[in-house]
Amino acid sequence: MNTEKRVAVITGSNKGLGFEIARQLAKLENVQVIISSRDEAKGLEAREKLAQQGLEVDYLPLDVTDEKSVENFVSALRKQYGRVDILVNNAGVNPAKEAEESSVLTVKLDTVLSTFAVNTVGPLRICQALIPVMKDRNYGRIVNVSTEMASLNSIANDFYPIAPSYRLSKIGLNGLACLLAKELKGTNILINNYSPGWMKTDIGGSDAPLTAEEGAQTAVYLATLPEGGPQGGFFAEMRKFGGPFALPW
Repeated sequence: MNTEKRVAVITGSNKGLGFEIARQLAKLENVQVIISSRDEAKGLEAREKLAQQGLEVDYLPLDVTDEKSVENFVSALRKQYGRVDILVNNAGVNPAKEAEESSVLTVKLDTVLSTFAVNTVGPLRICQALIPVMKDRNYGRIVNVSTEMASLNSIANDFYPIAPSYRLSKIGLNGLACLLAKELKGTNILINNYSPGWMKTDIGGSDAPLTAEEGAQTAVYLATLPEGGPQGGFFAEMRKFGGPFALPW
């Protein structure tokens, strides 16, 4: 085990965007990737798929909505690696296809709360657990997978579905990044959010114009920022603009 490698954790990485972020990071010589998922069998299957591509990654089970699961995950991470350098908060849900999600007036409050539990509170829980580990070395890169649909500057005039549960949870995630960036100011722990765009994944569907490979590029860029890189930013999918492009909050 090369402990000099950057240790990267990607939540919800057994498929889709998370899997692709893990794949691209694992191709870097100086990064050791740990993939995670709630379903251990699916996580181990994903690890095997990456191994078949010549990419050696580790797997640890993780449910970001379960405090005990997070505790066990961090304990195993400390025991096996003693560090964490990169965190990509990718695990998420989007119930927007449900009929009641077409209006703020009909959305089920239980759905709002369960979506917040994964998309907002989950990243908060894992950040609370892993940022202290990053502080031990004064190094960290945190990337939160958000969405352009959470830009308060654009909501009134955008063409996206109402999707209140999803939008509100990601607005909360954007707020979390801003607060953490404020607390981490002056450290070498950089936190940023980004929108991967509409992708061909289980959530995005087959009609989406982007692949997960394209959607992962900005995450990899933000996960490997040099010292002095952006802090507390909100970025668009890079392919759309040909490079890093900041979105309005």
